[in-house]
Amino acid sequence: MTDTRPTRNAPPSPAPTAGIDPRGPRVAATITSVVLALVLLTAPSAFATTLLALQTVVFAVGATAGVQRTPYAWFFRRVVRPRLDPPAETEDPRPPRFAQTVGLAFAVVGLVGLLSGVTALGLVAVGLALVAALLNAVFDYCLGCEMYLLLKRLQPTT
Repeated sequence: MTDTRPTRNAPPSPAPTAGIDPRGPRVAATITSVVLALVLLTAPSAFATTLLALQTVVFAVGATAGVQRTPYAWFFRRVVRPRLDPPAETEDPRPPRFAQTVGLAFAVVGLVGLLSGVTALGLVAVGLALVAALLNAVFDYCLGCEMYLLLKRLQPTT
C-alpha cells in the first residue's frame, strides 16, 4: 500500500473546483452576443438601455456567484445539455468567471454611457463586449479566459 499523505516539502494542492461543461459558456456567449447586438441595433432607446441593464445583471451574477448560477447557465442545463452527449472533459470555472467580470466592466461603462447621454462611449463599450462574446460564440475563443490565464502566469510564485 502506498502512503498518500503529503510530505513536508510538497507544495499545498490548490482547492478543488468543480468542473463545468465547456459548452455552457459558449452557449451563454451566443445568447450574450444576440443581446449585445440588439443593444447596438436599437440604441439609443429605453429598450436598448433596459436590455443592457439586464445583461449587466447577468454578468454581475456570473462574476460574483459563478457562471454556473447565471440564467444562461440555467437555460443550458435545462434545455440544451439534455440533448447533448456528456462532455469529454470539464473545465475550471475560474477563467469564465473572470471573463464575466471583464464583461461586467464593459457593460457598466456601456450602461453609464447610454444613461448619461454619452452614447458613443456606451456603444463603443458594448461593441467591445460584443466582439469578445462573438469570439467565444463563433470561434470558441474566450478572450477573458485567456486574460485570466495570462495574469496567472505573470503572478510571482511563492
